[in-house]
Amino acid sequence: MVSKAVHETLAAFVAERDWAQFHTPENLAKSVAIEAGELLECFQWGAEADPKRVREELADVLTYCLLLADRIGADPEQIVLEKLEITRKKYPVDKARGSSKKYDKIGTA
Repeated sequence: MVSKAVHETLAAFVAERDWAQFHTPENLAKSVAIEAGELLECFQWGAEADPKRVREELADVLTYCLLLADRIGADPEQIVLEKLEITRKKYPVDKARGSSKKYDKIGTA
């Protein structure tokens, strides 16, 4: 999901600044939410947003997600695939295709 080079570059960036001491799971989870809010802010007044700013905010969200996964010893690729399998069961294609309904409402009128 993320290359070894990206992982190593991110780890080096954090190490150079001695920031790992601040990267508790709680602080990283808060940072994910904060950065996600900044990403959402790009669309605050309409569906059109500055693509450059969206990419920058998305990069911040992804960075904190990767740091959190590393901190808790989770492999991002593995946890995404595991969650996708759970979601696949909740949203079977024959009931969910083309629908935005929540899993407990699909298949109902």
